[in-house]
Amino acid sequence: MAELKERLRSDLTAAMKGRQTTVVATLRMALAAVTTEEVAGKVARELSDEEVLKVLTREVKKRNEAAEAFAGAGRKEQADAELAEAEVLKSYLPAQLSDDELADVVAHAIATVADQIGEQPGQKQMGQVMKLANAKVAGRAEGGRVAAVVKAKLLG
Repeated sequence: MAELKERLRSDLTAAMKGRQTTVVATLRMALAAVTTEEVAGKVARELSDEEVLKVLTREVKKRNEAAEAFAGAGRKEQADAELAEAEVLKSYLPAQLSDDELADVVAHAIATVADQIGEQPGQKQMGQVMKLANAKVAGRAEGGRVAAVVKAKLLG
């Protein structure tokens, strides 16, 4: 079993004993999402830690989007609840890259693509640069944030 999934389960048990309702609800939802992902497709399988991280990242993104929607509709209490759930899940994700670290990763990806094609990459090579950058970032920065830095570096 994936180490992260086992950690989620043990933390759920501890939260239940500590009567932490938000944490219990959030971890149950996260484990349900992991289980759903495991049985999706033709054959049930065990997720790796990396795949569990992707599920948790997706769940954090959902919570943030829901909080934004609730806040826009004037429902502050629901927005706060969604943000609290997102914070619980973020504690299981790797630390996010700083702007400088992300810029370094993107610069390295651009240099790698430049070596491959023999010239400075432009807008047409954005997909290649994104592929390399996202592989190095591995969940430590949102895709939109990576894309913005790549675009700025390629155009600027």
